[in-house]
Amino acid sequence: MMAASLLRRDKKATAAHLKADLKRTDNSAALRQIHELLDDVLNPEKPATDTEALDWCKCLIAGGEAFEEFCKTVRSYDNATLCGLVWTANFVAYRCRTCGISPCMSLCAECFNNGDHTSHDFNMFRSQAGGACDCGDSNVMRESGFCRRHRLRTGENIPSIPRDLLMMSELVLPRFILSVIQYLRDGYTEADSSTERDLQKVLQQLEPQISFLEELTKMGGAMRTVLTKILTNQQTFKELSMGQADNLFAKKNYEKYLAALRNSGLVSVEDKAQSTGEAGAEGGADALLGSAAPGSPDESSKEEDQDAGQSVGKRKRVKLSSSTKDLSIIECLKHKCFLEELLFWTIKYEFPQKKVTFLLNMLPDQDYKITFTKTFVQHYAFIMKTLMKSHESDTMSNRIVHISVQLFSNEELARHVTEECQLLDIMVTVLLYMMESCLIKSELQDEENSRHVVVNCSEALLKNNTYWPLVSDFINILSHQSVAKKFLEDHSLLMLWMSFVSFFQGMNLNKRELNEHVEFESQTYYAAFAAELEACAQPMWGLLTHCKVKETQEYTKTVVRYCLETLQIWFDAISFNDEPLPNQVTFHLPLHRYYAMFLSKAVKCQGLDLDSLLPDQEMLMKIMVHPLQIQACLSEIHSNMWVRNGLQIKGQAMTYVQSHFCNSMIDPDIYLLQVCASRLDPDYFISSVFERFKVVDLLTMASQHQNAVLDSEQERPMLEGALTFLVILTSLRIHLGMTDDEILRAEMVSQLCMNDRTHSSLLDLIPENPNPKSGIVPGSCSFEEMLSAVADFKAPVFEPGGSMQQGMYTPKAEVWENEFDPIMVVLRTVYRRDVQSAMDRYSAFLKQSGIHTGNPWPPYKERTPLHPCYKGLIKLLHCKTLHIVIFTLLYKIWMDHQNMSEHVLCMVLYLIELGLDNQVQDNKEDEEPCIEEHCHDSWFPGTNLISNLHHVINFVRVRVPETAPEVKREAPPSTSSEATSYGQNLREAQVFSLVAERRRKFQEIINRSSSEASLVVRPKSSSTRWVPPGTPPQLVTEILEIRESMLSLLVKLHQKLSSKQNSLSESWLDNMDTSRHAHGDGITAIERILTKAATRSCQIKRSIQDICGKVCPPVPPKKNSPTDKKAMDKEERRQRARERQQKLLAEFASRQKSFMETAMDVESPETEAAMDLGTSEVLESEVLYDCVICGQSGPSTEDRPTGLVVLLQASSVLGHRCKNAEAKNLPTSDEEHIYSADTCAVAHDVRLSLLQRFFKDSSCLQSVSIGWDGGVYVQTCGHTLHIDCHKSYMESLRNDQVLQGFSVDKGEFTCPLCRQFANSVLPCRPGRSSEAGAWHTPTNKKTSVLIKEVEALQDKLGLFPMESNLSKEMELVIKDIKNTTQKKYMDYGKNPGSPDNDFLFMYSLARTNLELELVYRGGNLCCGGASAAAKRSCLNQLFHVLAMHMRLYSIDSAYNPWTKLTQLTQSRETDGFDEERPEVPMLFRDVPSLLIIFVLTMPQPLRKEHFTCVVKMLYNLQFIQALATLSTKLRPEERQAWCSTGAAKKARANADTSFEALLGHVISELSKCDSLYAANTEDIMLSSSVWSPQSVEFSLQQYCLPFLRLACLLQHHLYGDNLTGCLEQEEFSSLAMCLGLTPAASVASNPVNSASCLEWAVGAFDLVTQWCGEVKRLPQVQAEQALTLLVQDPQWAPPRLLQLPDNYNIIFQYYHRKSCTVCKKVPKDPALCLVCGAFVCLKGVCCKQQGICECVLHSQHCGAATGIFLLINASVIIIIRGHRFCLWGSVYLDAHGEEDRDLRRGKPLFLCEERYRVLEQQWVSHTFDHINKRWGPHYNGL
Repeated sequence: MMAASLLRRDKKATAAHLKADLKRTDNSAALRQIHELLDDVLNPEKPATDTEALDWCKCLIAGGEAFEEFCKTVRSYDNATLCGLVWTANFVAYRCRTCGISPCMSLCAECFNNGDHTSHDFNMFRSQAGGACDCGDSNVMRESGFCRRHRLRTGENIPSIPRDLLMMSELVLPRFILSVIQYLRDGYTEADSSTERDLQKVLQQLEPQISFLEELTKMGGAMRTVLTKILTNQQTFKELSMGQADNLFAKKNYEKYLAALRNSGLVSVEDKAQSTGEAGAEGGADALLGSAAPGSPDESSKEEDQDAGQSVGKRKRVKLSSSTKDLSIIECLKHKCFLEELLFWTIKYEFPQKKVTFLLNMLPDQDYKITFTKTFVQHYAFIMKTLMKSHESDTMSNRIVHISVQLFSNEELARHVTEECQLLDIMVTVLLYMMESCLIKSELQDEENSRHVVVNCSEALLKNNTYWPLVSDFINILSHQSVAKKFLEDHSLLMLWMSFVSFFQGMNLNKRELNEHVEFESQTYYAAFAAELEACAQPMWGLLTHCKVKETQEYTKTVVRYCLETLQIWFDAISFNDEPLPNQVTFHLPLHRYYAMFLSKAVKCQGLDLDSLLPDQEMLMKIMVHPLQIQACLSEIHSNMWVRNGLQIKGQAMTYVQSHFCNSMIDPDIYLLQVCASRLDPDYFISSVFERFKVVDLLTMASQHQNAVLDSEQERPMLEGALTFLVILTSLRIHLGMTDDEILRAEMVSQLCMNDRTHSSLLDLIPENPNPKSGIVPGSCSFEEMLSAVADFKAPVFEPGGSMQQGMYTPKAEVWENEFDPIMVVLRTVYRRDVQSAMDRYSAFLKQSGIHTGNPWPPYKERTPLHPCYKGLIKLLHCKTLHIVIFTLLYKIWMDHQNMSEHVLCMVLYLIELGLDNQVQDNKEDEEPCIEEHCHDSWFPGTNLISNLHHVINFVRVRVPETAPEVKREAPPSTSSEATSYGQNLREAQVFSLVAERRRKFQEIINRSSSEASLVVRPKSSSTRWVPPGTPPQLVTEILEIRESMLSLLVKLHQKLSSKQNSLSESWLDNMDTSRHAHGDGITAIERILTKAATRSCQIKRSIQDICGKVCPPVPPKKNSPTDKKAMDKEERRQRARERQQKLLAEFASRQKSFMETAMDVESPETEAAMDLGTSEVLESEVLYDCVICGQSGPSTEDRPTGLVVLLQASSVLGHRCKNAEAKNLPTSDEEHIYSADTCAVAHDVRLSLLQRFFKDSSCLQSVSIGWDGGVYVQTCGHTLHIDCHKSYMESLRNDQVLQGFSVDKGEFTCPLCRQFANSVLPCRPGRSSEAGAWHTPTNKKTSVLIKEVEALQDKLGLFPMESNLSKEMELVIKDIKNTTQKKYMDYGKNPGSPDNDFLFMYSLARTNLELELVYRGGNLCCGGASAAAKRSCLNQLFHVLAMHMRLYSIDSAYNPWTKLTQLTQSRETDGFDEERPEVPMLFRDVPSLLIIFVLTMPQPLRKEHFTCVVKMLYNLQFIQALATLSTKLRPEERQAWCSTGAAKKARANADTSFEALLGHVISELSKCDSLYAANTEDIMLSSSVWSPQSVEFSLQQYCLPFLRLACLLQHHLYGDNLTGCLEQEEFSSLAMCLGLTPAASVASNPVNSASCLEWAVGAFDLVTQWCGEVKRLPQVQAEQALTLLVQDPQWAPPRLLQLPDNYNIIFQYYHRKSCTVCKKVPKDPALCLVCGAFVCLKGVCCKQQGICECVLHSQHCGAATGIFLLINASVIIIIRGHRFCLWGSVYLDAHGEEDRDLRRGKPLFLCEERYRVLEQQWVSHTFDHINKRWGPHYNGL
């Protein structure tokens, strides 16, 4: 009962009390109390969600202190020297290859940034499976890379922890851990029980408990030691785990645990002894692996009928007898401590993240690490079974690897576990078991009774890569030398491993479809290639790294021995004799490849003798068959013979040679064939090749032949394939003597020759082995050094409208000249087009450097010398069979037989040249005695190519179809001069049959190797072929007279190619210059060969001279044979067709060019406009427009108006301007901020709302402009179309189903001519250009007259235009414009929708467009001319549309500002009842707005003299405003001084144009205002500058310039006046002159000053007094506000995007963990607005408002629907424009000028200024829509 009383007391007090009791020497009572209390608190029958227990534990552990305090205290004793920070998937970590010992090493960002990794090879990566920081662990990384904290090992000198601090923890935690385990036992249900199992729910309930454990592990080393003791103590486990005898619940709980063990197919060791009787029936693998479907309900009971009941059609799954393996590994599990049971449940619950993190957090504790690793290994088999059953195998795989990579990367630990726990046995056995669950019978070779089993690639196990975690662990431990040595020394393990590899031998067998196309294309080949690479090749490369030195010879010998044994078993199992089954191919021969790679290593690195490792001849012949079959099938696939198998077969052929696979697949295969070729009889080998490639029938001298196996269009590619293969076989040296550096160089050159490459793609394309690109192998050349040796870097270039280019590497000239190797290119190309691309680039280089201008042939490249072991390979080039083939082909090409090609000749010449370069050392005694029945020995006397070259062959006997032209000939006449009888010819004629030859050779070898006669080869069925009706004609034997040698054929081919009769004179050899022979076409190649042959032997030289001397024209091919004639005609026709095509193409190109010249090119906004819309042509009476749809040309009329194609877009670019020309910096720390108060938009908003507080609304709305934010910008591509044509065009777009990236319903379209994006049509005003003259001619009226006229014009009320098509369209376009921007950007008035509001919007629209054009021109008009923007501007048309619309609003004459500008008015005294607010004083008004209002409200077209008059009057106001503003900046005493100077000047004649007089007057008038000047004295006192007349003049000019620029631009658009360029300092005078403010003459003599431009209509001083008086009469406006309104500063710096830091990492580190300001969470995809710096969640559901995501919302708010966002996690920029978005690219590039989208490579990135400027320029010029092509809708989801 004591516990109960304790429970009621205060927890803290109780804890403190108990702790005090425990410290006594006799503490048994306290112990008992604690145990009772814990029994009650941690009662497992309470629900887990009860938090009371957790609170008690926290209090007890802290012993009465606050838990947080306790944590701090414990942490201060943290003695850890490792970081050990554990992270989960998606965490950003770093890997430094320079510092890593293990390839899996990783660091957290903090340790990385605090270590020194400058100039190391590091990258940032997103963790896929999770990981832990290795800083401080010298087993995994070098100490030089540790961060400061772990390098100093601060943990070591921490005092040891006081005994009593953790005393309570040692008592409480065992019980707490037990309670967690009890909950886990209780909550677990098996998958097959009828209830729906919900493991997630159990885990959720336990969340607080497990989090608490996790918290404990983070308290540091001291607490971890306590936990380790508890988790690994076997005594504690024994006492607690079973539960006390009297506790029923605990007993039941323990039984649940035992049941779970049994259900997992696991038995504890004691149980095993008892239950052998029962389990015997279904023992072995069956009981474990269950039925076909992993995880089907009652697994073992259904075992037998499962197999029997499978439908016959399905491939049967095969079971192996599992006698070979030790079952105890798989089936026994005994738990001796908490840690083991905890891991068991972690696996059972499929690795919940929290538990994994807890287990990993403990790893810095060394004792724990060792125990945990052993426990993990002990559970390894169980993990595999759970993984196979799991539905979430992906997640689970990641979690498993998260743990295992921490354990097995440490060599020390891996070795320890290998020795103590048989880690290797366990791994190999577990892998075998896993694969045994999905075996099927192999159908290779013998489809019925094959005894070989292979994995079934369509099983989920392979398709989903479920085996990946186990294989990756295996590869990981094999990377440790000590472990790999153990593996290689253990023969039984090697044998097991070989049987594992043989499961993959021959998997995914392809059978060629011969009749119809396969219905369903299986994609299993992905799984097959991945499995071979990961499960076979990677472990092989791992083992090979440890077989590099002589001392390891024995290992290699063992592996080779087992490979051969396993291969022999395999050949027997598939009952293979000598012929592969036709039409079958598998790309997977891992056993062959193991054998090949170990052979290669043995010879290359270990100095072993090749012959000692090779089997007998018969075995070699078998080994060579399947790799050769693959090479032939590659050719068949490319010849479209497998086309009925679908695309996937092409996919396999490509994957086989692709860069990640080639070094584990095609390279070993070719090497193995090279080994076989060097040891087998060359005649046998060559004839096998031609037979496999199915071109034997083609190799006949006859002009016609029958081919049993190939269609005629397949013959040529197959023959080319066979010859190319022979060339590759005899010239490739990758495994035959090249050093690693040479290999790297060759690989690099071949990739660069195909295409220029970026650095990353090159890294990706070069096979990893034998050259690890990461980590520098001592003594070898690094990747970077090699790259700089063979290639030049082309920095990325930027055209404003061009695509973003990346930095590229391109081969150096000397590489093209000396190292381009077409053979290597052919071997490495995935797509055939790459070979062509390499050849095109090669010929371009030759043309450019003037070496060769024609169409070059692939150059011949000298090879590295062969390693002595492989000298036998040269015999291939010197064997009669090959020479006969060469002779036959040369003859056929010379005679123009069908299916010969340039490529065939090229390869034949290549083989001859290889033979000349590689001579066999003649060992005469080796030659076998000539046996008589060698049927073709008589062709050539010996095997040497040199002697055979000049051997003349007279007659050949051929088998030809009866219809062949050869048959018609009579027998050669036996004239006396012949002196031979026909019979003799017959006897001498050569016969040649490849097949017979090969059979005989094979027979010979077999008989030699085995004396038994039983080995008779099956007779070949094809000899007795049934002849179906309608067969081709019978074959008859004929004799051809040839009388040629290879040499003479070469000379004749030379003539044929150069089409000259005697192209080689007798003496050409003597004056031969060999240097020019390296590059060129076929003629050069033949000359090169003849020269080489002549230098090798005098006899040849003589023969050549003879031949050249008596060369007669070649026998013209018989004209009577129709086939030849056809062929000739065909060739001619082809030639003509080609020429025609060239002509057409040229014509098309020129047409295209002329179109491009006329159509304006949007891409580069710099080009001048082809039509400048501003200027109307003066010649014609009426302006004519071309319609780009119907092509007609004509004027725009009221009935059928023409319109300009325009794009309307809302823009806030102007609003983002600031006073400061420097761009704002992007904040990258919490201290930095961006304030938007100083932007143009904010300033104007503040001003308008201030005015609206005090003045009449309608007057306010005419005193400022809006549209700084959300103004509508109108731009055009310059093309026009009839509006009715446009409507029908839109209809057709609407009906077009293939919708492009725009929305037709929103009125979007692309210009039919230049395809530029647009969304409206702006009607053109019908008008005669003759009027233009009238409005230009100045009349010399006086200003006063003009002022009256202007006033009269303003009074003419807007006449409502006639209802016509034109006016309707104008209404519509206004509606479009209003729809373009949001409502909030239009309604500024007190009553929305009022005419005043509309009026404001209209004139501001004109203002926005003018201002934007100014911005494009660089903010001033110094450059003059029509700028790039003028070409896109349509201000003239826009003005007419607006003017028409504004005529509806007239200005009430009483309020007309014009009167206030030009006349003195009586100030109306406000009557008592008139409570209306006053109007805005003139000095507060915005002058440019007034100008636009005046121009738009007067009847169009306006005469220029009236325009000038308006400008003059407004300039006066602007000038006085400048003075007023200036006066506020003066100190009181300065004001006084200016006032008195001014008074003195007033009396002079020109006082009204002297700024001193006016300034004095303004000051004196404004001083009457109460305290106006007093309001800002403080600011002025601080400034110490003194105003001189010069500085005053400068300041006045600057103040007036914006107005002058705008007026000038307006004048340019309305009247087509040219803008003259000028220097910046002359801009003011130049503009004043242009606007007619000053007479033209005065400019040259003296610079204009601002006051001299004034021209007053009435007394200047009176008018100024009147204007100042308006300000004085404002009782309710306070002085500060009056001052704010008075001081307008019209100057703004050009708009800029934010200034970004140079290094991307600065942005990334700050923002990728930053919380969103709205939802306070760290966004999954954070983004930054580059205009204002806002931090937003991309696609985040958390910040959605009304279904719109945050980025889209922000783009509307910040940029009026244009947003530029930098995606933090991807380093790319996206543009949002309205309802569409596009990926723009990245402005951050790595050191090699490349983007790193999604930060996949994680290399350091740096700001590319050029790109950023391009982005900014596109933003300012509103050209995103035109330049970026790939737009898509975002549906508000960004």
